[in-house]
Amino acid sequence: MRWATYFAVLASVLSVGLALGVSMPLVSLRLESWGYGSFAIGVMAAMPAFGVLLGAKVSSGLASRLGTANLMRLCLWAGAISIGLLAVLPSYPVWLVLRLMIGVILTIVFILGESWINQLVIERWRGRLVALYGCSYALSQLSGPLLLGALGTDNDIGFWVGVGLLTFSPILLLGRTGAPTAESFSVTFGDLLRFCQGLPAIAWAVALFAAFEAMILTLLPVYCLQQGFTAEIALAMVSTVVVGDALLQLPIGALADYLPRRTLFLGCALMLLATSLAIPLLLDTLLIWPVWVLFGASAGGLFTLSLILIGERYRDDALVRANAHIAQLWGIGCLIGPLVAGAGSQWVSGHALPLLMAAGALGLVILLLRQGAFGATQPA
Repeated sequence: MRWATYFAVLASVLSVGLALGVSMPLVSLRLESWGYGSFAIGVMAAMPAFGVLLGAKVSSGLASRLGTANLMRLCLWAGAISIGLLAVLPSYPVWLVLRLMIGVILTIVFILGESWINQLVIERWRGRLVALYGCSYALSQLSGPLLLGALGTDNDIGFWVGVGLLTFSPILLLGRTGAPTAESFSVTFGDLLRFCQGLPAIAWAVALFAAFEAMILTLLPVYCLQQGFTAEIALAMVSTVVVGDALLQLPIGALADYLPRRTLFLGCALMLLATSLAIPLLLDTLLIWPVWVLFGASAGGLFTLSLILIGERYRDDALVRANAHIAQLWGIGCLIGPLVAGAGSQWVSGHALPLLMAAGALGLVILLLRQGAFGATQPA
């Protein structure tokens, strides 16, 4: 196994997590300080979702022409430019366009990076090494809000930190080999529907986790502010959720190498349901802190298990195609989650965010209790 390449690709993707973690909460907090409501902030949070859908459509064609490593480097540099423009052009309409561009660019990075990592890992280590990726990415996102809290939210330093990370990380990919080959194809929604019919549990879990990710870095800080917490406490709560996301990924990955993955999926879904319902009840108590940890851990576990199963089933071009479908589902979740939660928070209930996650988790539990949740052949 090419360990140096694995860690180089891992570090490149982690730079994206840290860049997003330090810059995206700053966007939401800046909009809130400008007087925008939850729905307007939710629209901003949903813009990358349109970019995700477009990025999933064009990723394979670009990779077949430019090569996986070259395309990843170009997209990382383009992401640096886009985040830099957020600082230079502080305007809501302009930021909508820039967030769309960021969605396209970084989706391609995730599709290629996750395909490359899954291609590199050997089967007996798959659960642990894919979980290491999930854990490390969550930790990189955790570091973002913590770093932003230290840098302050009244300036643009957070944006420029993201620019620096995405400018220098592509250098790590120079000379790396072992990337999956990709034929030029265009993934359609008909292809996505067939993928969802074949692996409905994975499809639901990915879309649910995408909604979770989109809302945690954008709407959760606003949710905490609206419940009466300071900006510092709000960012600490966001970081605590991401700590939970990171904490249990390695144990879950290790268990996935030995225990039935259907059972692990169900356990994570039940935990996500319970913690989502507990958040409004325990928000003003000290118990909310362990609840935030379990909330993040259960959501992250669903995505880690999904990636493990995808890597087990597909190789090379089929792996890139499957990850393109994962990106499409990610886009759908990122689009629906912030829009519904933002509208619900403004016009229905201040607790719309955790209640939306509870509804999604309940749907996944019901799906997992049915036969064929993982296709015709259930995973071990």
